[in-house]
Amino acid sequence: MNDDIYQRIESNAHFKELVTKRQRFAVMLSLLMLFVYVGFILLIAFAPAWLGTPLHSGTTVTRGIPIGIGVIVFSFILTGIYVWRANGEFDRLNREILDEVKVS
Repeated sequence: MNDDIYQRIESNAHFKELVTKRQRFAVMLSLLMLFVYVGFILLIAFAPAWLGTPLHSGTTVTRGIPIGIGVIVFSFILTGIYVWRANGEFDRLNREILDEVKVS
């Protein structure tokens, strides 16, 4: 019985739509995060003096600290965006798939 349900889910048009949308969105967010992270690493590699420059005179906080914190915060924001969309559109598509399969 389970094999029949799995077969119906895999052949469902909404399932194919869900898989495509989720993969495209995950790849887009992953590439965005990779771009930001690699950019930060390249900045560390090729401009350490610039990153090590204090934000203003009399402080020990350098440019690299807020940029590094920004990379971390950016990753949390991307995670939040994914969760928001997963709990909205992706869950809705999932429910539609399950409803269609159960009715069939």
